[in-house]
Amino acid sequence: MRSFVAYTLARLGLFLGAFGVLWAVGQLFWARTTANLLWMVLVALVVSALASLVLLRGLRDALARDIAARAERMSGRLEAARTKEDTDD
Repeated sequence: MRSFVAYTLARLGLFLGAFGVLWAVGQLFWARTTANLLWMVLVALVVSALASLVLLRGLRDALARDIAARAERMSGRLEAARTKEDTDD
């Protein structure tokens, strides 16, 4: 759970950072319109997604390990319950 929160907050931080840079540049060079704001959000999403592939590799790997471990524990519990059902008969 901790790795999920850390990864999610890091992704959010990357998005906000990218959006902040685009917003600052936009204030200098572009008109303040809804369309420009939408483009800034879309470009910030793409930039933050690409940056996360490189910058957040360690957090993503830790999250994947935690998810795999949790899935393994759940499979073990299901198998134990199934075995218990079979022996109760």
